[in-house]
Amino acid sequence: MAGAIASRMSFSSLKRKQPKTFTVRIITMDAEMEFSCEVKWKGKDLFDLVCRTLGLRETWFFGLQYTIKDTVAWLKMDKKVLDHDVPTEEPVTFHFLAKFYPENAEEELVQEITQHLFFLQVKKQILDEKIYCPPEASVLLASYAVQAKYGDYDPTVHQRGFLAQEELLPKRVINLYQMTPEMWEERITAWYAEHRGRARDEAEMEYLKIAQDLEMYGVNYFAIRNKKGTELLLGVDALGLHIYDPENRLTPKISFPWNEIRNISYSDKEFTIKPLDKKIDVFKFNSSKLRVNKLILQLCIGNHDLFMRRRKADSLEVQQMKAQAREEKARKQMERQRLAREKQMREEAERTRDELERRLLQLKEEATMANEALMRSEETADLLAEKAQITEEEAKLLAQKAAEAEQEMQRIKATAIRTEEEKRLMEQKVLEAEMLALKMAEESERRAKEADQLKQDLQEARESERRAKQKLLEITSKSSYMPMNSGMTALPADLPSFNLISESLSFDFKDTDMKRLSMEIEKEKVEYMEKSKHLQEQLNELKTEIEALKLKERETALDILHNENADRGNSKHNTIKKLTLQSTKSRVAFFEEL
Repeated sequence: MAGAIASRMSFSSLKRKQPKTFTVRIITMDAEMEFSCEVKWKGKDLFDLVCRTLGLRETWFFGLQYTIKDTVAWLKMDKKVLDHDVPTEEPVTFHFLAKFYPENAEEELVQEITQHLFFLQVKKQILDEKIYCPPEASVLLASYAVQAKYGDYDPTVHQRGFLAQEELLPKRVINLYQMTPEMWEERITAWYAEHRGRARDEAEMEYLKIAQDLEMYGVNYFAIRNKKGTELLLGVDALGLHIYDPENRLTPKISFPWNEIRNISYSDKEFTIKPLDKKIDVFKFNSSKLRVNKLILQLCIGNHDLFMRRRKADSLEVQQMKAQAREEKARKQMERQRLAREKQMREEAERTRDELERRLLQLKEEATMANEALMRSEETADLLAEKAQITEEEAKLLAQKAAEAEQEMQRIKATAIRTEEEKRLMEQKVLEAEMLALKMAEESERRAKEADQLKQDLQEARESERRAKQKLLEITSKSSYMPMNSGMTALPADLPSFNLISESLSFDFKDTDMKRLSMEIEKEKVEYMEKSKHLQEQLNELKTEIEALKLKERETALDILHNENADRGNSKHNTIKKLTLQSTKSRVAFFEEL
């Protein structure tokens, strides 16, 4: 009895020592998080916790991925976390990734966080060359990635070399051309400058809209064999199942849309597909591992469910999310317009201020010049006055001498000359005296005229001085009003009109707002079609421009296949459309005969 009690106590203490929690590390595309999880938690408990932490509501696209013996696996929602074949050491690591891809990113991805996570994942897949991207499209996608990270292009900020540390292009593309990093940056920047005005979420969505048309986007590839033992690749994506040649992952040989498939199952390594038409025989293939079949089945079920879900009316939750997204988009649009108006007014105010400062500087220069002119006029007037005074004194002195000469002449005439010689001498003296008197009179008259001219010049100088003083007074009076004008043209933060704008701004979304938004969306669609045409022309121009720098010997098999498809005019969607024009029966037969 005592031994039984002791064993029960020992078992109880053992149970108490067992840890009730374990640590999990979640790695997203741009962050790492750690959580303490209960041992009894199922996959859904952990997945829901991660989604709540991220603020993610479009959970159906995502999953928690881990690796078992070099094979990718996804956490099952209805199975305990620790019951999976995960490493026993803590923290247990999972990658939070997109498991299923949308057919149309713009229509299906509603939340900004969803768009951002898809953008980061697709961008990494392109750079890691898991998704093939042609060189010209790589440059365009890089320009949208730069817009998403740096915002609008500013030549004063984004100077040569600002992308030197960025990983923007697949290494395959860089090695394919004889181009320096500066040449690639120049071409990326040229397109980046054209994306002005796009917010981060808009630039990321443009990236996804281009990427979703790439042939390998959203496709999971698996090595399989048909009944004849032919090695093939199975591609599972949002549209259906596709069969590829192992050497060509771009162009499928056969496609089966999800709406043609009734049932999918596997037994050990054998996979069975039942077409919707019951008259058509099932077709089978074998994979390399049982674990791979489990993964294929998960992806098939999830993609099939989403395929059918897209073709039904949106659930209430999705409708609410889309309505909130539209309202948020409208609010952001109004906010961007308000900021654009403020920026424009600020720039206008700064231009006006600069113009007034320039005008003030010009007026100051004019005032300085007028002051100098006034000083010169005053100096000239003083000199002229002094010269006139001297001339007047000289005229008086000459007049006095002339009077003395006249007196001397009269005295000489009155003196009696007795001898002829004295008379002759006297006449000569009289003549000389008369000549001197005449010269004196002429000089006196000239001096008098000069004095009059100097008086006239003095009067004009004083008039110039008066005008200069008046102009200086006008300039001074203008300058006294400048502070008022400068105050009126201060930065928009001080402008009453800006306060009015911010006070009158309302974020209530009335019918008129939504109608206007609808009209804007329609307008954007038309503009998008025009831009798409322009974009294709730009892509072709870039392709032609860099073609001469291509090193043909470095082309990969995928480069050659893509060029062949482009020459034939084949694209991802029209290839699948052509393949599905054949009957399901003929496609199944073709698969069996491969």
